[in-house]
Amino acid sequence: MQSQRRASPIPPLSITALSPASASLRALLAVAVGGLAACGFQPLALWPLTIVAVAWLLELLSRSATRRQAFALGWCFGLGHFTVGDNWIATAFTYQAQMPAWLGMIAVVLLSLYLALFPALATLAAWYLVRPDRRAHLRGFAGLILALAATWIVTEWLRGWLFTGFAWNPLGIALLGGFGSRGLAVLAPLVGTYGLSGVLVLIAGLPGLAARPARGWIVPVLVTVAMAGALALAMYAPAPPAQEGAVRYTLVQPDIRQEFIDDPRNFEPNFQKLAMLSRPRSPGDRRVVFWPESGLGDFLRDGYPTYLYRIYTYAGDPEIARRRLGRVVGPYGLLMTGAVDMVVENGEEVAARNSVTAIDGNGSILAGYSKAHLVPFGEYLPLRWLLGPLGASRLVAGSLDFRPGPGPRTIDFGPYGAAGVQICYEIVFSGHVVDPLHRPDYIFNPSNDGWFGAWGPPQHLAQARLRAVEEGVPVLRATTTGISAVIDADGIVRAWVPRHQAGRLDGFIPRAHPPTLFARFGNILPLGLAAVLALLAVCTVALRRRRG
Repeated sequence: MQSQRRASPIPPLSITALSPASASLRALLAVAVGGLAACGFQPLALWPLTIVAVAWLLELLSRSATRRQAFALGWCFGLGHFTVGDNWIATAFTYQAQMPAWLGMIAVVLLSLYLALFPALATLAAWYLVRPDRRAHLRGFAGLILALAATWIVTEWLRGWLFTGFAWNPLGIALLGGFGSRGLAVLAPLVGTYGLSGVLVLIAGLPGLAARPARGWIVPVLVTVAMAGALALAMYAPAPPAQEGAVRYTLVQPDIRQEFIDDPRNFEPNFQKLAMLSRPRSPGDRRVVFWPESGLGDFLRDGYPTYLYRIYTYAGDPEIARRRLGRVVGPYGLLMTGAVDMVVENGEEVAARNSVTAIDGNGSILAGYSKAHLVPFGEYLPLRWLLGPLGASRLVAGSLDFRPGPGPRTIDFGPYGAAGVQICYEIVFSGHVVDPLHRPDYIFNPSNDGWFGAWGPPQHLAQARLRAVEEGVPVLRATTTGISAVIDADGIVRAWVPRHQAGRLDGFIPRAHPPTLFARFGNILPLGLAAVLALLAVCTVALRRRRG
C-alpha cells in the first residue's frame, strides 16, 4: 500500500486547472501572461508580476504535450511580453514626417513577432531537455525549471547579438531595485545580466515546486510567503555609502524637446540653454562637463563643405564654435559633448557619425569617439536598396546613413580621469561596453531619449545601471530631456534630473571598483551557468526515470 501511494499521481495545481483546453484560449492566455511579465520593468516596476508570470509560463509548459505546443506557448508569451515592454518605440514615429504615426504601433507588433522567437526557442529547448508529462511530477518539474533557466539565458544572449542584436529589457532587469538599491542585481558581477534572467526563472519556479509533494496548500503558501519576504528585503535593501573620487563633474540636462531639436532655427537657443547651465561656479573650477547626445547643432571639425558650416555652425566657422565652447567650460574645464561628424569623400559628404567630442578650455579638440552599435531604422536603413523604394525611411532626420565607429575605447584625460564612452543605445549591450585592455574610471553615456515617451527613458536608465553593476564602473548619463543620472559602481543612482526638467548636477565622479568577475570573463559566465543548469536538468530527469 505504501509503494502504491508513492506511485500515485500528484494532483495538479489549482492554477493549472484554469489552463484552457482550447488552443486559441491557451494562446490568448500565454499572450496575456507575457504582457503581465513586462509590468515588472520600468516605469511600472511591478517586479512580483514578472515572477508570477514566469511561474505561470512554467506551469503551462509543464503541460505542453508536443513540441509544437511548447514552441507556440513561448512565442505567444513573447508576443505579449515585447509588445507591452517595447511600446515606447511607437512614440518615436510621432517625431518624424516620412512615415505615418499610426505605423508606430504596427512596427512594435511586427518587431515583437520576431523577438518572440527567442522565448519560443527557450521553451522548445527546455521541453526537449525534460520532456515533462502532463502530470508534472516533482523531479520532472524541477528539471523543467532548471532547463528553462538555462535556455532562457542562452536565447537572451542570442537576442543580444543576432542580426545586430536587440538586447532591450532582459528578463532579469525586473530584479534591479529602486534608485537607492541594487536588488538581486547584486549577483550581476558574478553571473551577468543574462545569468540574472536565469535566476529569475529559478525563483519563479519555487512555489510550483513546493506545491507538488504537498497534500494541501500549507507548504506552497509558506514557501511563497518566505520567498516573497526574502525578495522584498533584497529588493529594498539600503544602498551602501557613496564612494566619491577626485574628479569633479558638471552634468547638464537642457530639456530640449524632441519636436525642436532638429530645427536649425533652434540650434542657437539650444546652445544658450546648455551654456547657461554649464558656467563654472568659480574661475578655477577643474571639472569635466557632460553634455547630451543631439543637443549641440554645431559642426566642430574642419574639412567639411563650406555650405554646411554656413547652415549649422556658429558664425560659419568651426574654430569660432570650438572657442566659445572653451569659454563656456572655463580655462580648467573639459567638455564632453554629443556631436555629429561628417564623412567626406571627394569634397562631398557621404555619411555621418554619431560622436562624442572632447574639447578643452582653449577650444582645442582633444579626442573623439564614434558610436559603434547603430540603431537599425534609426541611424541607418537596413537593406536600403529594397526598403527605400517601398517608402521605408530612417526615424532620425537627414538623408545620409550613419557609419559605425570601431567599438569601445578608453580615452585617458590625465587629471580628468580615463573615460569610456557609450552613446545612447550602446549601453544596453551586456559585455560590450568597456575596452577590456584599458579599463576606464567611468563611462559617459550621452543620450537623446526625447523620442521614447514615458516608458523608454526609465528602461534605458535601468540598462545603464546594470552595466555599472556588471563592470564595477560608474556611469554618467546626460540626456536632452531626462532621465539624466550619476550612477555609482554599485548601480546606485546617486543624483538625477527627472524627465522634462532642465538642470545640472555637480559633484565628484564616484570611484570605480576593482574589475569584477564579469569584467574579467564577460558573457562566458552566464553561458557557463546555462551549461551547468542544463546538465542538472538532464541529470534530474534521468534520476526520476531511473527511480520510476
